[in-house]
Amino acid sequence: MALAGLYRRNLPSPPAIEFASPDGKQLFKEALEGGTAEGFFKLISYYQTQSEPAYCGLATLSMVLNALAIDPGRTWKGPWRWFDDSMLDCCEPLEKIKSKGISFGKVACLAVCNGAQVEPFRTDQSSLDNFRRRVVSCTSSEDCHLIVSYSRAVLQQTGTGHFSPIGCYHAGKDMVLILDVARFKYPPHWVPLSLLWDAMNTIDNSTGHRRGFMVISRCQKAASFLYTLSCRDEHWGTVAKYLIEDVPLLFASENLKNVNDALCVVLKSAPPGLLDIIKWIVEVRREDDSNTILSDEEKRRLVLKEEVLKQIRKTELFKHVMRYLAFASSTCNSVAPLNNKDGLADIAADICCQGAELLTGKIWSSNGFCCKETNVKLLKADNKEPVTMVSSTVITDGNEQRVDMLIPSSQMEPSSSDFDQNSCCRVHPSIADGLTVLLFSLPPDAWLRLKEEKLLAEMKGLTSVDSLPTLLREEVLHLQRQLHFLMTDLNISS
Repeated sequence: MALAGLYRRNLPSPPAIEFASPDGKQLFKEALEGGTAEGFFKLISYYQTQSEPAYCGLATLSMVLNALAIDPGRTWKGPWRWFDDSMLDCCEPLEKIKSKGISFGKVACLAVCNGAQVEPFRTDQSSLDNFRRRVVSCTSSEDCHLIVSYSRAVLQQTGTGHFSPIGCYHAGKDMVLILDVARFKYPPHWVPLSLLWDAMNTIDNSTGHRRGFMVISRCQKAASFLYTLSCRDEHWGTVAKYLIEDVPLLFASENLKNVNDALCVVLKSAPPGLLDIIKWIVEVRREDDSNTILSDEEKRRLVLKEEVLKQIRKTELFKHVMRYLAFASSTCNSVAPLNNKDGLADIAADICCQGAELLTGKIWSSNGFCCKETNVKLLKADNKEPVTMVSSTVITDGNEQRVDMLIPSSQMEPSSSDFDQNSCCRVHPSIADGLTVLLFSLPPDAWLRLKEEKLLAEMKGLTSVDSLPTLLREEVLHLQRQLHFLMTDLNISS
């Protein structure tokens, strides 16, 4: 009786040598003695099989993030915080990844979003010798790991593009150990490093770019405290292209005289979803924490978020954004891309549903969430100003989930609040804050097409990252890195 489906594949050897074979064991023994198997033990401790045929990039990344002991900040199952490939969907819907896989740039962006430091190298941005040096460095340490994106066909294997981490390096034979996350198909195996380079030096037809490798390490501190970029919205590609390519062309075609004119051009012509590309990060509390005093870690994170918000509102660019929004509002000159609800009561239900997704591990799930009840209340924090907390009961799949979210706040000066007469009470991150950070995150050359030299100099000064306070500068640089990774997959130079 014939059995349906496939049971494994025979590993083409040569060029590969199976890890568990006598030759593979000898190579490992010699690599261990040579000091280039130090990263192996952390990786093998968290080795996992991809849960879907197209989840190689997600499984590889979750394995590396766990090996680096990075806290995901959200639960996997039960009370446990843990990376699983089904949790890594902040840059691409899982259903899309399941059918089409994921690109090199999106994996790099995912790593950044989840607290890692990333150095990506496509083969046309590196060399065989540099790749070898990076392999030696990563396999000689537990502090970084190397992910490769390559074509299986070059290794005489079935399939097309694939991701996996490198576990060891054998200097004498110049071979690397690929810890293949498709363990249902091929076991871990050694291949010549130069042949793996050839396999990386191929074109990914989905992006038109060459494949490559990336070095992943642990950030010494949080990569982002308050904001992150998101490409979950269907319009994100259009918005990103508009900001990077179209805005400079608009500047070149208009005779703009002042900052208000420049902001008007950027915002009035923006496509739908402008504000959906940037998200602010809230603090999620588990139900069993909801009635307790704030922990020291929660206090620390809230202080950092509030300091970033405070620094945003002290910039001259923020003041110009507020004046523009006040002008657009007073003249009934609707700014279509900004027609978002901006009051705390309006956004409470939305952020609580996001919180439920975080706590259940179903981030941006397509199953849908329904907020049964939402309340905004103040939580005492020592002798300081009370902390705003949004509390709600969310229903998903027939089950109720209690969600509490701590909202960062910073009082705005009355002089800057004429966009909304009630903004002295609305101290959470607002449209103006998000727009300000987004404008800071644009590449510096975005403003170079302005015709008026005085205006060009003023905009360069207003958007200069170098002059920003440390926390805000790190926040903006993080967003710029995210934008760069995402733009490369769209064939847009950022």
